[in-house]
Amino acid sequence: MKLINSFLIAFSMYSKIPMPKADWEKENMKYVMCFFPWVGAVIGALFTLWGSLGSLLPISHTLYIILLLLIPVTVTGGIHLDGLMDTADAISSWQPRERRLEILKDPHTGAFGVMACVVYFFIYYGFLTELSVKQIPLVSFGFFLSRALSGYAIASFPCAKDSGLAATFSQGADKKRAKLLLLIQIIACGALMILKSPLAGTTAVSAALLCFLAYYHMAKKKFGGITGDLAGWFLQLCELCILAGVVAVQTAEKFL
Repeated sequence: MKLINSFLIAFSMYSKIPMPKADWEKENMKYVMCFFPWVGAVIGALFTLWGSLGSLLPISHTLYIILLLLIPVTVTGGIHLDGLMDTADAISSWQPRERRLEILKDPHTGAFGVMACVVYFFIYYGFLTELSVKQIPLVSFGFFLSRALSGYAIASFPCAKDSGLAATFSQGADKKRAKLLLLIQIIACGALMILKSPLAGTTAVSAALLCFLAYYHMAKKKFGGITGDLAGWFLQLCELCILAGVVAVQTAEKFL
């Protein structure tokens, strides 16, 4: 029952998929992060389905790419994009650490957050236009991998404050088992990506891991630890890095 409730909490918190109500009790919070990557599995499945079938429909390539781009936002409700925007505002403020943490909590979005979101979508759209249909399933694995890494960070990295979403899940998690289960999922997903496409898969996994290390360094240096908003910032950039890695290899192979 605890596992079922952890599953329900993960999907009700990190997706817009309708779920039965679950009690947010301490016992039910232990394995929430272990199920977080499976929200990415749903996104990846829809991404692959539309990516493969949508290209066969009599619609413009622009509309096809836009709908592909909107799948993650539709499933998640934009919760991670909110973190991207809040983090952009905080980092761009050039304020002391305490003030940056206050900016993360501010419900109002600043100019830097809006610009970061617009630039993010333009870059993501640009890479999607270069992605071949053949490599769409490989990119789809990235939605799982980014969330497995994000969950591992919440179970492992220090939190910047004792309150907030990241702190709630971090404090409620059975950290030892959660880290082990998430590590297994990270290794399994990475291995599948590399087996599916050795060069592109290795590049994508490497890009995700480098982004993970950059996330840790940035969070510690600028905020003293992670928060829910920083987790959203990481997840969005990680998915972009995975896509960019696959497209880079795909482009290079055309000239070899």
